[in-house]
Amino acid sequence: MIDINELTKSYGRGAPVVDRLTFSVCPGRVTGFLGPNGAGKTTTLRVLLGLNTATSGTATIDGRPFRAFGTGLRHVGALLDANDVHNGRTANAHLGALARSNRLPRGRVREVLATVGLGKVGARRIGAFSLGMRQRLGIAGALLGDPPVLLFDEPVNGLDPEGIRWARGLFRELAAEGRTVLVSSHLMSEMEHTADHLVVIGAGRLIADESLADFAARAGTGRVVVRTPDPDALARVLIDAGASVDRTGPDTLAVTGSTAERVNELAFTHRVMVHEVGTRGATLEEAFMRLTADSVRHRAAASVEGTGGR
Repeated sequence: MIDINELTKSYGRGAPVVDRLTFSVCPGRVTGFLGPNGAGKTTTLRVLLGLNTATSGTATIDGRPFRAFGTGLRHVGALLDANDVHNGRTANAHLGALARSNRLPRGRVREVLATVGLGKVGARRIGAFSLGMRQRLGIAGALLGDPPVLLFDEPVNGLDPEGIRWARGLFRELAAEGRTVLVSSHLMSEMEHTADHLVVIGAGRLIADESLADFAARAGTGRVVVRTPDPDALARVLIDAGASVDRTGPDTLAVTGSTAERVNELAFTHRVMVHEVGTRGATLEEAFMRLTADSVRHRAAASVEGTGGR
């Protein structure tokens, strides 16, 4: 069990990067740790691994700080930064050094390289690896001690579609074995296919801590999609009736706050022709964006029409 209790981490006098954060991660399931870039996810993981010191609060594994474990890789495996490796070393040498420092058998190097699909490139220098290969090597390092707790920070960055599918399957297999698996990401679309449970944070604070199914049910607002040759007229009718309307195409409206039946009825009553009316549930990505909209630390300026970008 991972327990984060009232965790706060500040640097200087600025706003806390992590602000009184509390949640637990249970074994036997994949927990997605989600939030926009800058939300405090990596800082939380670094405090959990003893790489940063908490300003206040605690972050423990089985009731103990990570530093209390002697040979850490036997208890916790982690991938924080796939590029945090010595480019001049081979994959075999990199993992071999980790194995020696944690008193692990040398044979584990060969085993984990085969598990992540790098069995034939162990003698190659890491500097020649692609980002996807480095991610696989980082996952191999996390698996090296066969630990019961595994932490992965943005593990699918740089992986091709086959690699992403493989990683999803691996995380689920590890959880099915009874391990505690925490996967950090800023992409809801990725966690939608990977996680059983979600912990969502924004600006260092907890926003949601619930199952994927509960998150979908709580945040999923349905929409009515209408195709009409007179979208302006229909939009006025729907807005007057209390619905919210977004123009999503030259002849298409997305309507919330109304049913498909009501939209058809209003269009018929006001003699506005419609070609198509259908319903669509909000995606989890849209729900996540709405939930975290007020806590995005780094937001790009809105694009300006006519600036030459095409």
